[in-house]
Amino acid sequence: MSNGKLGWSVLWKTEDWLAVWIGFLIIGLVLAGLTVKPPKFKWATEGEFKTFVNEMTPVVDNLAKQAAAKGEQDLQTQAAALKAAMEKGDRKAVGDAAKKLESTAKNVKDKDLKKKGADLGKQISGNAGNLIGKVFSSDNILWSIYIAIGILILSVIALSLLGVNVGLFVIGFPIVFIIAWISLLLAGNYTINVYGLEYVLWCLFLGLFISNVIGVPDWLKPAVQTEFYIKTGLVVLGAGILFGEIIQAGALGILQAVLVVGVVWYMCYWIARKLQVDEEFSAILASAVSICGVSAAIATSGAIKGDPKKLSYTTSIVLICAVPMMVLQPIISKYFGIPDAVAGAWLGGTLDTSGSVVAAGSLISETAMKVGVIVKMSQNVLIGVAAFILAVVWTFKKAEEVPGGEKPGAIEIWNRFPKFVLGFMIASLIFSFLLPEATVKATKGVLSGLRTYWFALAFVSIGLETRFAELATLGGGRPAIAFLIAQGINILWTLLLAYLIFGGILFAAPAF
Repeated sequence: MSNGKLGWSVLWKTEDWLAVWIGFLIIGLVLAGLTVKPPKFKWATEGEFKTFVNEMTPVVDNLAKQAAAKGEQDLQTQAAALKAAMEKGDRKAVGDAAKKLESTAKNVKDKDLKKKGADLGKQISGNAGNLIGKVFSSDNILWSIYIAIGILILSVIALSLLGVNVGLFVIGFPIVFIIAWISLLLAGNYTINVYGLEYVLWCLFLGLFISNVIGVPDWLKPAVQTEFYIKTGLVVLGAGILFGEIIQAGALGILQAVLVVGVVWYMCYWIARKLQVDEEFSAILASAVSICGVSAAIATSGAIKGDPKKLSYTTSIVLICAVPMMVLQPIISKYFGIPDAVAGAWLGGTLDTSGSVVAAGSLISETAMKVGVIVKMSQNVLIGVAAFILAVVWTFKKAEEVPGGEKPGAIEIWNRFPKFVLGFMIASLIFSFLLPEATVKATKGVLSGLRTYWFALAFVSIGLETRFAELATLGGGRPAIAFLIAQGINILWTLLLAYLIFGGILFAAPAF
């Protein structure tokens, strides 16, 4: 049945619109003050924490020396106390001392030391408190159940309007949710987190394992609602894509982001098409390699109504490539003496997540980390722009493929346009320009946590409905070749731009 024949009922009888309403409802409830405590999944074993402490002890010692040199006696004292606790190895004592350091840093006059002390204290106290026991605490488990029930109720309402057998959905949903929860647990481990093996990879892997080794029973299949989960998650994602961050990033960060995304996107798309990869797959690959990896791939796949198998293929190769890049790029930067600001811009333009940029940048210097985050922020905001442009282009493209070759009218274009992309953009614009900054900051963590659950459910579903052989042979290896060639071009092109823009060649070298 076409949208035209549905009339006004299209607003509550199509998946796109229902995803928009569910996404808006989630955002509205959070803005209205609904208390939601997203469960915590970060944890580190005692051995992992000891390794972390050994790595951070010289950093704390250096902070103490800098505080002494600038006459910040209280900060020096607390840094020395933290170092002493770290040398003793008592995890609780380390956490307590780190919290005191963070609190003391708030009263420091030197802005650089103030930020450095607060960030360091927060990072160390956070890792000290990341215990596996907290993940399995009654409070954490209860909030996981509350969120599961909330998503279940919202999904039942939407899917019943779509004619899905909600009885079987209710039976199968807890299994899909539990698989997603286990994936988030695995991804929360300190070592796994350091290597950037994100939850989407574990969701996909566990789903594929069940699908290919155990098998998916018929009663579970109604709960495998890949597109509905992705579309709803994308609407909520819009609340986290803030155009104001482009302004904060500064002109140089914006310039590099635009040049990287524009050039690398078209290069990857062109290479993929030359290798006879289809247009849809090429667009997903191009967005992933040029913008910000998994999030960009998800947004692009949704905008062009891409095949979930192609999305899972792309996210897998993105995450596989991210690990060696995150390890090798800092080593290369140090070996060749690349200036810290240039190295940071290089990392920010090539690594796929803010977390990996921070981790890799910290291996070089604070300046490298800071510049990397600036560039990455600029690229992240371009997700929304790219998704909207692709949605419009693909809408025209598909409409013009209708037999007869007539140019589609405005109504036909509107009917074909993915409405959840509109919801994504509306949410982004509201959070960017209409809401107070304090409100945006207060709701950011909650909405991010809820969005993660929707995407986790989507990738578990992709795994459950995919045969491994289909995924491994998809495109005959050509998409992987296209991605790797484009990633190589991305690395070289971004390094050149980083030197030109942040290396004092085209502009005065910025001070950080």
